[in-house]
Amino acid sequence: MTSPQTDTTTTAGEPEPIKAVPLRRPGQWIAAVIILVLAGLFVYGAATNKAYAWGTYADYLFDQRVLSGVGYTLALTVLAMTIAIVLGVALAIMRLSPNPVLRGTAWVYLWIFRGTPVYVQLVFWGLFPAIYKQIDVGIPFVHQFASFDIQTLNAAFLFAVIGLGLNEAAYMAEIVRAGVSSVGEGQSEASIALGMSWSQTMRRTVLPQAMRVIIPPTGNELISMLKTTSLVAAVPLTLDLYGRVRDISGVNFEPIPLLLVASTWYLAVTSILMVGQYYVERHYSRGATRALTARQLKAMADGQAAAADDIPDGPGAGRTTGGENA
Repeated sequence: MTSPQTDTTTTAGEPEPIKAVPLRRPGQWIAAVIILVLAGLFVYGAATNKAYAWGTYADYLFDQRVLSGVGYTLALTVLAMTIAIVLGVALAIMRLSPNPVLRGTAWVYLWIFRGTPVYVQLVFWGLFPAIYKQIDVGIPFVHQFASFDIQTLNAAFLFAVIGLGLNEAAYMAEIVRAGVSSVGEGQSEASIALGMSWSQTMRRTVLPQAMRVIIPPTGNELISMLKTTSLVAAVPLTLDLYGRVRDISGVNFEPIPLLLVASTWYLAVTSILMVGQYYVERHYSRGATRALTARQLKAMADGQAAAADDIPDGPGAGRTTGGENA
């Protein structure tokens, strides 16, 4: 006689599926409740605290002077980062060059600009007209083509861009050098074996792979540059966002709501930059992982469905008889 079938098996003789019970984590729920309570208390306290002066905050959030300051801040960021990227690439190439003079020059540049505070450097650029009162262009001791009186120039914006760009170039040089060094030497050797020149190897082989390493820190430096523009008051330049709200608060004697206005705009712009950084990183990270995206999975499913439609229905489908062949 056979023993009766137990409850752990189905009528087909297969075991019943395991019912997974999620592990209880009460500590996480308690921590979440505490954080939400504290956040709610902070929001309530900020909303009812008269020191924040939310009415003044609303009045100046879209003030024309504040919007103008946002424009100058964006211009400072874009121009300074452009100088930093171009000069940083050149310095990275110099660091990787076998020429000791180029390597030494790049190392000294990085040593100076990374070793001194950016605020101090901006102060020096503000004093540039006092250090160099006049600039002569020409052949030294032979002929002078032109002369510029620096003290008569009102170039605070230009000096601010140069100061920020030169400082950031030292950091961009190390980022680019690290990205290029992360690509294996075998990639360059294979490209040279295929007959590519050095410029083609860098453009088609090395840099596309190095961008996965270069893009994330470059995006962080771009966001950091946006916030560093608040230091251009050392030049001095007061046309940027922080300079505008500081001037306004100096008149109405309400610095707290004006600081909140500046913080709101900095957060808004940096949030947009973070979204852009995410998509740029995703573009250059293609092929770095074997995980398929939703679009790739859909394309694979469509391909398999199309292949299934081409399979004949029966065993004799697609065959022709002898009479037909004749």
